[in-house]
Amino acid sequence: MCLGGNQTSTSATTFSSETGPWAPQVPYIKSGFQKAKELYEQGPPDYYPGETLAGFDPAQTFAQEAIIDYARGPRAAGMQAGAEASLMQGLSGRIDPSAYDPMAQAYAQDVIGNLQANILPGIRQQQVMYQPGGSSRAALQQNKAVADAVKSGMTTPLAQMYTNAYNQAQQRAVQSGSLYPSIMGAPLSMYGAIADIGAQRRAMTQEAMNRDQARYAYEAAAPMNALQNYMSMITGNYGSTSSGGSSTTSTVPNNSGMQLLGTLGSALITSQSDIHVKENIVPEGTKWKGLNVYTYNYIGDNRPRRGVMAQQVEGMYPHAVTTIDGIKHVNYGAI
Repeated sequence: MCLGGNQTSTSATTFSSETGPWAPQVPYIKSGFQKAKELYEQGPPDYYPGETLAGFDPAQTFAQEAIIDYARGPRAAGMQAGAEASLMQGLSGRIDPSAYDPMAQAYAQDVIGNLQANILPGIRQQQVMYQPGGSSRAALQQNKAVADAVKSGMTTPLAQMYTNAYNQAQQRAVQSGSLYPSIMGAPLSMYGAIADIGAQRRAMTQEAMNRDQARYAYEAAAPMNALQNYMSMITGNYGSTSSGGSSTTSTVPNNSGMQLLGTLGSALITSQSDIHVKENIVPEGTKWKGLNVYTYNYIGDNRPRRGVMAQQVEGMYPHAVTTIDGIKHVNYGAI
């Protein structure tokens, strides 16, 4: 009953909003998530199984062994002893007079022969003709003739010979000082040339390994990259808005699917390399792109593996490291 005045009636309109994928997209998105699940359950790809560091080329090994054998063997010791003895003799400038004894004897014989055959008979003939009976003056003439003959035929030539020998010895002193390093280093330069050839071959082998690793990283990431491309094509704002009576329902696709897939993609493309999830970590003694390579196994998984530590990678290649739920992952393809 109304006891007077005006009566007002108010009705409320209810609106509902639903956010989710567009219905035609659902089968494709489910297919994408199923594939993502399969890839995730497979786990990250194993570390590159091949060799990552090229060993010494046979030419390098030969050159190294030859240099060591040469340096330690009797050949170098003998050459060094002989070269040093020759060097010291040359640097001293001394000569060995005994080496010229045969020449001195030849000069002496020539002088004696000349005196006996020519000079002394002539002096005696003059004494007989002009000074019968001899005299002290004649003896002086004879002595002077002998002295002159010795001087001209023996003393002067020997002095010239010794002087020339001494000058040559001084020249050899300079030559010996410059020749010693080249004599000792000649074999080493040859071995060095062989080692250079080996270094070129080794560089070519290393480049082939690097390309194999890059191809392996590409193929390992190919399934996840294909899945990401697939998901990016089937998701998007394909929603519609429909109204009916006093309620409105809006279906708007969101990015949660792609965000989740992105998280899964990071885990699949990358590999768990955090030191805290590994055990039995042993350095292998090799390097890959400046990073130490280790052998290890994941905690709870006894299968042996090879790889790097995310903490070290992060210091050199921070763009290649992703942290998921507190665990560091490494994208080998980004290194």
